[in-house]
Amino acid sequence: MQEQSAYNTPQDHSVHVQKKEKGLASTLVEYGKTILITVLAALLLKVFVLDAYRIPSTSMENTLQIGDFLLVNKLAYGLRTPRHLPLVARTIPSFTLPFFQNIHRGDVIVFEFPGGMNEMRSPENVNYIKRCIGLPGDTLEIHSGLVYVNKILIPFPPHGIQTDHLNGISWRQNPEMFPQGSTFSNVNYGPIIVPKQDDILKLEPATIAQWRMLIEREGHTVQTVDNMILIDGAAALTYHVRQNYYFVLGDNRDNSMDSRYWGFVPDDHLIGEALFVYWSWDTEVSVSNISEKLSTIRWKRIGTLIQ
Repeated sequence: MQEQSAYNTPQDHSVHVQKKEKGLASTLVEYGKTILITVLAALLLKVFVLDAYRIPSTSMENTLQIGDFLLVNKLAYGLRTPRHLPLVARTIPSFTLPFFQNIHRGDVIVFEFPGGMNEMRSPENVNYIKRCIGLPGDTLEIHSGLVYVNKILIPFPPHGIQTDHLNGISWRQNPEMFPQGSTFSNVNYGPIIVPKQDDILKLEPATIAQWRMLIEREGHTVQTVDNMILIDGAAALTYHVRQNYYFVLGDNRDNSMDSRYWGFVPDDHLIGEALFVYWSWDTEVSVSNISEKLSTIRWKRIGTLIQ
């Protein structure tokens, strides 16, 4: 009986090579899909759910310290679409689907800096972190460094830095306090009412400076002509507020540029609530000196809940 050949014919070899190439291509496609899905999931998580931030200043000491890295819950106050196009310095309309909870007095929040007292918007996209003290509709005032909201003394943050101002000496960080033209200082401030959605503001030439930037940031033009206030070219005695606002302070009160200096935080500038510190070390030490850098790790701060 004739034995069959034990080797492949050229045609069999070609088929085998084609199967291997198809198998390799299929594997590469699957890896590509997995990587793409992973990247998209991470991007969606960062944009809508959870993001990481680093503390660059002393304004929230000692609640937060320079070199703290923290996670922020972006869903805390609702699902918000981005206000900026990625990699492009352009602002786009943002929408919010409210759910979960509202901001509580005392929450440590991250928000987009709205700009200086006389700026339509910040010249660059910068995020701030401060403690929310005044909610929409609240009346806030500070006497000798003590904060009162709706005539009730607000306890000082447990890890904040407080200076004794009970001697009545007022020290101000900046000669320009919000609102423009006020005689407020950083330790004797207010009273001031935090605007809320659907408030009706009474407009007068003597006080329009307080509300001009708020109205312009809500998309209108403001002019004063012959002792008359014009909004979008029409005479106006009142203004209907479009959204809620918040008043924020740093926990290191004497070294914080906050609402006392530049005003209210609009609701559409909110990013989320600070959750906990996931890493902390001295950012002044170069990573080139790895042993010294590692020695600056603040192990006790890692995992600290932000209160």
